[in-house]
Amino acid sequence: MQCDDEHPMNPPRFDITESQIAAVVATFYGCIREHPGLGPVFAAHVTDWPAHEEKIARFWRNAILHERSYDGNPMAVHRAAANVKPPMFAVWLGLFDSVLRLELPPETATQWSALAHRIGRGLMFGLLGADGAPPSLR
Repeated sequence: MQCDDEHPMNPPRFDITESQIAAVVATFYGCIREHPGLGPVFAAHVTDWPAHEEKIARFWRNAILHERSYDGNPMAVHRAAANVKPPMFAVWLGLFDSVLRLELPPETATQWSALAHRIGRGLMFGLLGADGAPPSLR
């Protein structure tokens, strides 16, 4: 038996190509750099935009296509960035949704949006509890 047979790759979460993922990431970060609220937050942390975009494209290929090429820790990165605040996630997700609608067929945009919102909620709650206390759910 081959090792590959023991751990078959999971099918993609939804139908999308690597080039569509790259296009969404590139368009999104182009918008981020121009955004009056989010642009300065990202600029404080990102010094190499092409490298950042490639890393984030790997994140999404891992999350959607199960590519296993991403090796980062988004929660740790967002917690370490003291200027990233939970209310920013709504703005981030709104901008991301608009890019998804611009770049992708409606069904694909809807599916990716649902995944992005789920991940965003996890990161936001992680930031709310960054002081070691559980987040308040009230």
